[in-house]
Amino acid sequence: MTTAIMTKLVEKAMKNNLIDDDAYAKNHVMRGLRHPNGTGVLVGLTDVGAVEGYILVDNVKVASEGKLYYRGIDLEALVQGFQREDRRGYEETAYLLLFGELPNAEELEQFKTLLDEERQLPPAFTENMILKNPSKDIMNKLQRSVLVLYSFDDRPDDTDVENLIRQSIRLIAQFPTIIAYGYQAKAHYFKGESLIIHPPKRGVGTAENILHMIRADSKYTETEAEVLDLCLVIHAEHGGGNNSAFATHVVSSSGTDTYSVITTALGSLKGPKHGGASSKVKAMVDDIIENCTNWKDESTLKNYLRRMLAKEVFDASGLIYGMGHAVYTISDPRVKLLKEKAYQLAMEKSAMDLYHLYEAIERLAGELLNEKRGDRAMICANVDLYSGFVYSLLKIPEDLFTPLFAAARISGWCAHRVEQIVSDPKIMRPAYISIGGERPYIGLPERE
Repeated sequence: MTTAIMTKLVEKAMKNNLIDDDAYAKNHVMRGLRHPNGTGVLVGLTDVGAVEGYILVDNVKVASEGKLYYRGIDLEALVQGFQREDRRGYEETAYLLLFGELPNAEELEQFKTLLDEERQLPPAFTENMILKNPSKDIMNKLQRSVLVLYSFDDRPDDTDVENLIRQSIRLIAQFPTIIAYGYQAKAHYFKGESLIIHPPKRGVGTAENILHMIRADSKYTETEAEVLDLCLVIHAEHGGGNNSAFATHVVSSSGTDTYSVITTALGSLKGPKHGGASSKVKAMVDDIIENCTNWKDESTLKNYLRRMLAKEVFDASGLIYGMGHAVYTISDPRVKLLKEKAYQLAMEKSAMDLYHLYEAIERLAGELLNEKRGDRAMICANVDLYSGFVYSLLKIPEDLFTPLFAAARISGWCAHRVEQIVSDPKIMRPAYISIGGERPYIGLPERE
């Protein structure tokens, strides 16, 4: 296709698809499904997760400490509970999200056994789907793999709850295997590295299996497994309004199969505005280390961050990645939990200078954003600021940052899918207003 033709087509597409800002206000349409005060438009009900970051007083947002609840249980209490007992928590969290209550000791062991039985991929799946068709993007590989799993299911379209639970357990178990093998295939075919395929282990948790399958020597420390487990727990669920969970509800309402629904959720998470933010944080920090002379000096660092906001450095977006959230104002509860473990891991890895850099970015960026937007800016660090840092300390390749998010969030997506099927049989069909008006059809000879 010639450049001239393409240029003309792009101009037509831009002209005929642009809706004026005034039209949204005139028709009382909330762009991004958000009210002018930043609160979300109410579109549904959920008992899976709840996100709290402000209170409304006379329709004005008033900042408050952030809280995240899984099935009504405070995330911080959940994490403190299993860590106090020196246990991994992701399997317990997945059970809680799927079934609405915490498992007793016997139920937890039974659930772990079910996951162990499903971690292996179907016969020849690794060879034919992953190794023969490698992808440069692991999220793309994960999406394609999930769609192909439809063909290995004897009841792929059955939306009976028993079948949904069976499919959910299988996907929760197999996501780590798919992303690990997808990464190994990419490293081999696109980077020339040795091809290493470790079968998943029985009797260890999801976090341990991920570290075991992505590392050539399969070795990991207790601290590494504990920190990755925490990452999985805090990314497992984030209410019904986040983009991928909402997509899960919308597509599930059509009555389609689980594999189509989860592939849609993955497509949403793949977007840089949703699940790809931790990679942007790492790129930003790498830029600071490379281009900000004497970044250990706070005044120098603050000036560089100021230039970042002014679109003078890094990617010229005017953003400081890892700062700000649609709901949280004073604090993101996931940051508090992850920051504590990031400190412990940085001590173990002799990376305290880097830890202090992230901590300084959090504090100085908050000051700058308040200066720029006023005292009511209500901006805090979000979980992406520290998750990329933790993954880097764990020597997890950047290719796996977002896939790891997916491997955690699959339990939340499945819980939302079951809830939608059980609670609301109606297909979602919101209204759109057509603003173009009626036009006559013009015959081909009369068109210019």
